[in-house]
Amino acid sequence: MLAAGAAATLLGAAVIAPVTLSGTAAQAAPEPSAEIFQQFVASDIPDTSIPAESFEIERLPDPEPPPKPAAAAQPQAASRPLYTGGGAPAEWMAAAGIAQSDWGYVDYIASKESGWNPNATNSSSGACGVIQALPCSKVPGNGYDPVDNLRWANGYATGRYGSWAQAYDFWLANHWW
Repeated sequence: MLAAGAAATLLGAAVIAPVTLSGTAAQAAPEPSAEIFQQFVASDIPDTSIPAESFEIERLPDPEPPPKPAAAAQPQAASRPLYTGGGAPAEWMAAAGIAQSDWGYVDYIASKESGWNPNATNSSSGACGVIQALPCSKVPGNGYDPVDNLRWANGYATGRYGSWAQAYDFWLANHWW
């Protein structure tokens, strides 16, 4: 069997077959790993390992925390008066000149952006009003006046997206507009 395996190896094929020894041959055979160790590991090589206790471990200082961003300045619109005029979304949309056929789209976006709160201000960006105009200063008049905010938003929706329906579709896909 050994000769067949050696011949197969010389010819480029690998033959793997289990080998079992029985009887006195099993008792007399040395453990293969011990035999390989004795043949290939010189016993006269000195131990060159270094004990771990001889290393001095240097503790590095904790990294500096990243600098905190400067506190965001209050949005420019904060100096504008907040809205106290009352009214309802349908009245505001009509006064802003938004077609009644678009009110459902406007209602969805305004509900998501501000909950129809004319005095809503995003603390991180400064966006303001029912539609969250950004920056608030781009709204002619007062960004907190819902009619001014919606009038500006009507031009924005049709100018940027083509229609309120397309602005709505964009909002659904991106959760902002």
